[in-house]
Amino acid sequence: MSFSPSDPLSVEEKTAVKSDQLSSFWLNESTFLASLMPKKEIGADRFLEAHPTYDGRGVVIAIFDSGVDPAAAGLQTTSDGKPKIIDILDCTGSGDVDTSKVVKADADGYVMGASGARLLLNSSWKNPSQEWHIGCKLVYELFTNSLTSRIKKERKKKWSTKNQEAISEAVKHLNEFDKKHPKTEDSKLKRVREDLQNKLDFLRKQDESYDDRGPVIDVVAWNDGDLWRVAVDTHNFEDGSEQGKLADFIPLTNYRIERKYGIFSNLDACSFVTNVYDEGNLVSIVTDCSPHGTHVSGIASAFHSEEPLLNGVAPGAQLISCKIGDTRLGSMETGTGLTRALIAAVEHKCDLINMSYGEPTLLPDYGRFVDLVNEVVDKHRLIFISSAGNNGPALSTVGAPGGTSSSIIGIGAYISPAMAAGAHCVVEPPPEGMEYTWSSRGPTVDGDLGVSVSAPGGAVAPVPTWTLQRRMLMNGTSMASPSACGGVALLLSGMKAEGIFISPYTVRKALENTSSPISDLPVEKLTTGHGLMQVDRAYEYIQQSKNLPSVCYKVLISPAGKSTPISRGIYLRGDCSCQQSTEWTIQVEPSFHEGANNLEELVPFEECIQLYSTESSVAHAPEYLLLTHNGRSFNIVVDPTKLNHGLHFYEVYGIDCKAPWRGPLFRIPITITKPLAPLGQPPLISFSDVSFSPGHIERRFVAVPIGATWAEATVRTAGFDTARRFFIDAVQICPLKRPIKWGSVVTFSSPSLKSFLIPVKGGLTMELAVAQFWSSGIGSHETTHFDFEIAFHGIDVNTVMLDGSEASTRIEAKSLLGSEKLVPSASLTKIKTSYRPVDSNLSVLTPNRDKLPSGKQIIGLTLTYKFKLDEGAEIKPRVPLLNNRIYDTKFESQFYTISDSNKRIYAFGDVYPKYVKIPKGEYTLHFYTRHENVQLLEKMKQLVLFLERKLDKKEHIHLSFFPQPDGHFIGNGTFKSSVLVPGAAEAFYVGAPSREKLPKSSLTGSQSSLTGSVLLGSISYGSISFGSSKDEQKNRQSPVSYEISYLIPSVKVDEDKGKEIPICTKRITERLKDEVRDTKIRFLSGLRRDSEEERLEWKELCSSLKEEYPKYTPLLAKILEGLVTGGGDEDKIAHKKEIVAVANEVIDSVDKDELAKYFSVKFDPEDEEAEKIKKKMEIARDQLAEALYRKGLALANIEYLEAKQVNREEQSPTMSGQLDDFEENFKELKKWVDVKSSKYCMLVVVWERRNQRLGTALKALCDLIQDESEPPKKKFYDLKIELLEEIGWTHLVFYEKQWIHVRFPSSRFVF
Repeated sequence: MSFSPSDPLSVEEKTAVKSDQLSSFWLNESTFLASLMPKKEIGADRFLEAHPTYDGRGVVIAIFDSGVDPAAAGLQTTSDGKPKIIDILDCTGSGDVDTSKVVKADADGYVMGASGARLLLNSSWKNPSQEWHIGCKLVYELFTNSLTSRIKKERKKKWSTKNQEAISEAVKHLNEFDKKHPKTEDSKLKRVREDLQNKLDFLRKQDESYDDRGPVIDVVAWNDGDLWRVAVDTHNFEDGSEQGKLADFIPLTNYRIERKYGIFSNLDACSFVTNVYDEGNLVSIVTDCSPHGTHVSGIASAFHSEEPLLNGVAPGAQLISCKIGDTRLGSMETGTGLTRALIAAVEHKCDLINMSYGEPTLLPDYGRFVDLVNEVVDKHRLIFISSAGNNGPALSTVGAPGGTSSSIIGIGAYISPAMAAGAHCVVEPPPEGMEYTWSSRGPTVDGDLGVSVSAPGGAVAPVPTWTLQRRMLMNGTSMASPSACGGVALLLSGMKAEGIFISPYTVRKALENTSSPISDLPVEKLTTGHGLMQVDRAYEYIQQSKNLPSVCYKVLISPAGKSTPISRGIYLRGDCSCQQSTEWTIQVEPSFHEGANNLEELVPFEECIQLYSTESSVAHAPEYLLLTHNGRSFNIVVDPTKLNHGLHFYEVYGIDCKAPWRGPLFRIPITITKPLAPLGQPPLISFSDVSFSPGHIERRFVAVPIGATWAEATVRTAGFDTARRFFIDAVQICPLKRPIKWGSVVTFSSPSLKSFLIPVKGGLTMELAVAQFWSSGIGSHETTHFDFEIAFHGIDVNTVMLDGSEASTRIEAKSLLGSEKLVPSASLTKIKTSYRPVDSNLSVLTPNRDKLPSGKQIIGLTLTYKFKLDEGAEIKPRVPLLNNRIYDTKFESQFYTISDSNKRIYAFGDVYPKYVKIPKGEYTLHFYTRHENVQLLEKMKQLVLFLERKLDKKEHIHLSFFPQPDGHFIGNGTFKSSVLVPGAAEAFYVGAPSREKLPKSSLTGSQSSLTGSVLLGSISYGSISFGSSKDEQKNRQSPVSYEISYLIPSVKVDEDKGKEIPICTKRITERLKDEVRDTKIRFLSGLRRDSEEERLEWKELCSSLKEEYPKYTPLLAKILEGLVTGGGDEDKIAHKKEIVAVANEVIDSVDKDELAKYFSVKFDPEDEEAEKIKKKMEIARDQLAEALYRKGLALANIEYLEAKQVNREEQSPTMSGQLDDFEENFKELKKWVDVKSSKYCMLVVVWERRNQRLGTALKALCDLIQDESEPPKKKFYDLKIELLEEIGWTHLVFYEKQWIHVRFPSSRFVF
């Protein structure tokens, strides 16, 4: 079979392809089902008809995606009965559970789980060591957002029913009390009624504040002598269950060993698998983070024995699932996930990788991930296929890595008439197949084609069981990629069966040189790549090529005269580059797979290449080239001077003179966009009466004038009946920057006019792409008529940065394009503070998932930062070195967590940090990154972190403008607005904010001061001209804004600093004695009391000091403080009695009569001597109150512990009727302080509890918890649970216990 170098398909074959498309208009049941999983379009059906056993058998595909559900329809076995999924891995670590804690079972066969639940072990489980690794996890951390939302709704229904029952009961008790006691003048009755009311209020508040953080699952891992086993306890899915159901779980091991999975509960129907790492210290629970990965897997290789038409493209292929989407981040891929996935693909000896993920990039074919992919492809001969992206229809929208990496085959999304009629159920399918409107287009910014080939971009494929359906329709290049991948799996299956050497280079060449053109227009190659892949024809090509060397022809291009290659294609995008001919040096480098034999493969390689140009008048090249292993360069001349305005695409390609059937061996893509220049003041360009039909795209290229900063576009539509949906995109390309893209999806329900504001950069060509959505207007035979007008505006100004001084800053504004209204506006809305790590830690990671294929071990670096918020705020951490890049970076990954002193995680993130609202308090930010180069990590140990905090609206600082430099200082008139004349500059000043306007929180912080921090905001200058109504003008936003910053200066010197210290009247000997005494007390406070010996020494010193300084209150107060904070492991009752005894000593040492007398009299606050006495008396009062408070708590504890000892069924003790020690102590405390204050409120809780007023106790405790002066304390929440248990509200007990795991995590966060 021969292949024409310029036209891979003959005219007859093209006609046959189009005939196939047209014949699919009329569907029957069989063709309808076939359209749901398209295979005919790529020739897979023809190939399988000819080779029924080459259906993917023997081929292993690695699915880099959101995870795959092993329970999904069609993903259990292959067509020849093998397990479909070989392994399932969470490469991100989002499902990791810390199981480093090891416990032993008690005599009854129970272990205490990490969640606090008592777990019964199954007696049949073998565990020779009798060591059980335990951990726990909040199950919502393993679920997708949509599944979590569904579970929350179901659980809320059950919870609300129980809470409503409790509310009804509380109302009933309150009504009964009111009926029985119509008058409640008695204080005791008042308290009883108050208690009943507090219970009711509490229940109602719970209903309003309910926030389900999900069940907690316990994880237990052990080694049975041969394998690591895992059991997962999901008893918490059942409200109120105290005992775990671990023994009922059928243990799992690493999925690849037994290929078994579990389900959390019938409610969620969510499958999971487990993998054990690090000798049982880490268990990975693998769930999917979206239906995406399962859907992709189904397209590639699902097998349905009962319904073959719904089979994936390669039903005989096997899979490994490499989850690269992090559940913690919604489903965003991470560097860690990508690297581990590549490691796993090589380890499992996969043949293919499919990755339906990606994003825009700063630099094409660059970065650590690309380097690793190159190694995997070149050395290990894996074929990597990936989606090109869904950011079309504009050019240069292909994403990384699929559309921008040379080693990856990027796939565009195609839709056939059959797919439109069947899967999409449109009224009238299009007459011919086309690329989906949103499919990303090439070229890359360095001129490469971007899209390699196209494949069907939609399917009705399997989805996870938790979606509660078997299949669903999805479309995107995400679906096109696995369709192509499945097609390649068919090729590899045949190659393996026939013993043909497998090379990514050969397969790619076969795909590109045998694809079916979707359009006859050369420029459409930027949309579809080389065309719609054809499996059967590609296989014939491979068979014919089997004895040829496997070579990748790398093309590197640079302008003639430059030694360093800078691109992979020629991309002339500006007006200047189209005004003259240019010469380019083309370097062609044949590349063999790593390990190729020098004498047998490299030395003999020599090919005579004939060069062709698709348009020699534009791209002129030499005729022949002799190519050897060391490569060859040649020059070509590109002459765009005679081209019309618009888009042009050409190719220079090389053909093997001895085997022209091979088609192009290499190609030099040449893309030329010749822009139109807008005219007038302001510069204007318009396009009139442009006709649109479904799927039609119009591209206009405009030379944006220098000085333009925004464009005002107006669209008028006419001539249609049904609603029309349009994509309107504007794209500009800047060096070393992601393409500047503005886009809008607009629906015109009727002929109308719409206006748009488009930010632009002057001096760069802008593509305006307008596309009618492929299915919009189908069924209507009326075309849509478009009138489009764009006017360019701009105000050119200097960069504005306020240096923190009182001086105003000069701004010079100029309009180069036309008259513009100058309306400056500026405000500061954020504060940015820099931090350095307080600690750094390097750690060698586990080799079984963190060792690169090259053998290099990856090392983790954890940096610790500390910061404090004086009030709740929205903050965002930023690390400029690493943020905003996943693929186009030489670093691997990053992840951060923000936690409080209880290790509660408030936020986490990665390369794209987001604002998160957190309450006041002290926080720790852990930042984690990885790399195999330890020297690189060493350089990062002092990595600068910025914290950006949004200011409250009341704190926003609106800056003023002035016509003179001193206007802001002396209060002269402000500058409001002006009209800029084209070419003439106008200057004015922006005043610095006054110190009074600076936010108070900007002056203090965890680093003693935020001096040197920066206030950030925006400044704008122009005004939009369209919109005539007053409301439109009033609500109109500025067209373009720029960043403005203000450096916070050093704070004002403390005026009290340097004042004379008051002269002490005491004699030197007396002062020396006081100093010695105080030093001894400080020494006592600093002593450790960890061991029994240390505690005895501390007590001996206390006795000695009490003898030396009898009844010295500060000493006794310090001893009491020491007893309270250092309890030790001694008898609890004895310890509490010791606290009571010392508290009594403190109480007795204070002259209460003198104290009472003092506080009953008012003193002159300006009397310095009186102030000293006041301070002394306040200290004495506080020490007395603290002693009474500690004594009260100790008495209550003694009472409670003694009650438990005599087995009073653990009921809380009640009053005996007569005044006891506790009551007397409490009464005394109330004389001196407000017991309801946060400092003493705990005693109120205890008092109310002793009197069985549990509702009031609960209210007081909640008030105490709400106090933000200190971090949350676990003992408060434990007490809250106890109170709820005593009241009998089991649903609230269960709810609070789940929240304990959020507020006070029992295990470390695993990065």
